[in-house]
Amino acid sequence: MALMITDECINCDVCEPECPNDAIYMGVKIYEIDPKKCTECVGHHEEPQCVQVCPVACIPVNPQHVESPDTLWAKYRALQVQAGRTV
Repeated sequence: MALMITDECINCDVCEPECPNDAIYMGVKIYEIDPKKCTECVGHHEEPQCVQVCPVACIPVNPQHVESPDTLWAKYRALQVQAGRTV
């Protein structure tokens, strides 16, 4: 499941640097999450780091991008290969 940032976002800038996949970026008005890069920190951390640091709890699961743990792991592996890292 990729995560998403809702319009409750206050643009506090704490989530973006926490993302190990560089999936978080500044959108037109608020931060956004690229579902092609979001693995919910699978392969990096036990918990999604953006959710842990968000002061307003505006990062739920994106219902349009529901993925199984196996799919998230495969996405993590593919992103590592694209980055030239071995897994």
